[in-house]
Amino acid sequence: MAMLSWRTSIPTSRGACARAGGRAATPSFVAVARSDRTASTSAPASFQQASTRVGRSADLLRVAASSTGVSAAARQEAEVAPGVFEGFWFWRGHRIRYQRSGDQGEAVVLVHGFGGNADHWRKNTPVLGSSGQRAFAIDLLGYGYSDKPDPRAVPHNTIYCFPVWGEQLVDFINEVVGSPATLSCNSVGGLAGLEAAIRAPEVVRGVQLLNISLRGLHVKRQSPVMRPLVAAFQRLLRETDLGRAFFGSIARPQTVRSVLREAYGVKDAVTDELIDKILSPGLQPGAVDVFLDFISYSSGPLPEELLAQCTVPVSMLWGEADPWESITLGRELLSQHACVTEFVPLPGIGHCPMDEAPDTVNPLIARFVAACSSPKP
Repeated sequence: MAMLSWRTSIPTSRGACARAGGRAATPSFVAVARSDRTASTSAPASFQQASTRVGRSADLLRVAASSTGVSAAARQEAEVAPGVFEGFWFWRGHRIRYQRSGDQGEAVVLVHGFGGNADHWRKNTPVLGSSGQRAFAIDLLGYGYSDKPDPRAVPHNTIYCFPVWGEQLVDFINEVVGSPATLSCNSVGGLAGLEAAIRAPEVVRGVQLLNISLRGLHVKRQSPVMRPLVAAFQRLLRETDLGRAFFGSIARPQTVRSVLREAYGVKDAVTDELIDKILSPGLQPGAVDVFLDFISYSSGPLPEELLAQCTVPVSMLWGEADPWESITLGRELLSQHACVTEFVPLPGIGHCPMDEAPDTVNPLIARFVAACSSPKP
């Protein structure tokens, strides 16, 4: 489920989700898309069979893609708001939604957090697109109106994890954007963005992190006493009906509103429109299984570990009123890494700066994109 799960979620990891083949190869700049949200591309039976034999998520997704028979075709898009076009791209046999605005200029890809989707950037995509940049917002695999392959068919935490999403972002830039791009990412989306930058620094020009998740429930941040208790609770939610009941209790408008008002420093930004944009795709078939798989994931990379490997410029924006991700701890853990070019506090703003204060954030995104695109001395 969408942002309502941030408080209880355990972000994804590199450890349990193995990297596949190192750095992603650069395919041709071709996108395959469809314009209706309701159509669905499901993996064939061979994918279900292969999942019992192959433990690496990228291999599993490639098996699905090779079995669908989908061929490259011209991208089809529909205008869903003035200057904003929506399309669907097929990635490893799965339909991925994206939105874009602007036909000229440098490219920026906007990446949502856990349970969010491209609509969380609805106040940013058209503004950036109309200001001389090409803005793209994507639904990560499992979220928004992108396909939600069943994580129960494969070893848990091998589909919905940062390495897979990092590969997805690299392939999206290559196949849909068609040129190197800067990433601007919120919350746990920032770890996916850093994964992409580490995999393909020739494709990712820079990464901007908006209140990146510090992963407070990561096993390395848990006390030895708490680790078995957390793991047992994760298994309970994932493997029994209690998890589905828990999801049902929070996947309600009133609960979503309450959690968003806790997360947001700018309370007036929590509108009926926002709740609908977050909740509606989160109620699609398969969303509960994605949710339960994700909240059972507490291993893998910490943001400071990824930053230590990152070689592209990193901008950090941090809403000071975020009740979940402490700006003090964030500055202490992350700001001293060599790749970090700026750490910008945002007073009065909470966990989702791009939605709470777009007039403040949009110029900061545009400035960083321009800086990453400028010739290096």
